[in-house]
Amino acid sequence: MYDVYIKRRPKEEAKVANQYTFKRKEMKYLLSKEQYLGFMERIKDMAKVDAYGETSILNIYFDTPDFRLIRTSLEKPVYKEKLRLRSYGVPTDETNSFIEIKKKYKGIVYKRRISAPYKSSKDYLYEDKPLEKQSQISSEIDYFKKCYPGLRPAMAISYDRIAMAGIEDPELRITFDKNIRWRTNQLDLKYGNTGREILEKDQYLMELKIAGAMDLKLVEILEDLNIRQVSFSKYGRGYETLLAERLELVGQRELMPTAEKGYAFA
Repeated sequence: MYDVYIKRRPKEEAKVANQYTFKRKEMKYLLSKEQYLGFMERIKDMAKVDAYGETSILNIYFDTPDFRLIRTSLEKPVYKEKLRLRSYGVPTDETNSFIEIKKKYKGIVYKRRISAPYKSSKDYLYEDKPLEKQSQISSEIDYFKKCYPGLRPAMAISYDRIAMAGIEDPELRITFDKNIRWRTNQLDLKYGNTGREILEKDQYLMELKIAGAMDLKLVEILEDLNIRQVSFSKYGRGYETLLAERLELVGQRELMPTAEKGYAFA
């Protein structure tokens, strides 16, 4: 069983060991501007915005040529996994970046990740060059790559995030993402938060991240504001839009593919 850690922000991450393990429940909600403002007002005695304020989070998701990983994920199986490269803010070659396996099993999210300078991470993931530092988690990432032949950078997902931490419950994390964008060109984090919008105007994606049961006061706030849990994948939304456009382009009018029936894009 994995240990539980509080997710750290960029400066904190630089001070701790370069490998991390997370285990928690993650619940997602789409909020209007009015719901967002109402929630922030009601939650102020339970959680506070962390010291880093709003942060740009940049990701490259890796997949097979036929998008096997995201197709499987969208089928909502009991177990699913993804591989991504992440930075906090636009990186330079020496900026600390994170290579992360994200797994979900029976509603519980597990994250296994290592950190390395951005150039080293890119060399490892794009050109299959060895990492300077080896560890148990890096071995797991090596195995992941072998399980999915042809793994390559598939889509950039970026957004601006405000993160909150529980005042009395340090394991409570609440995040609000806006300006969520995707692109399949310029698959380098140095291009920043650019691409096509995923959310509607004045819409927020909220994630509640907890290690155990949800506080009853939090349940009451969600109910009062009519905030309902949704199934939402940023990478999945980008892929579905891409797929729909490609199918329309070639004149195909079919249902979205299953994990067994996929499409490869040139």
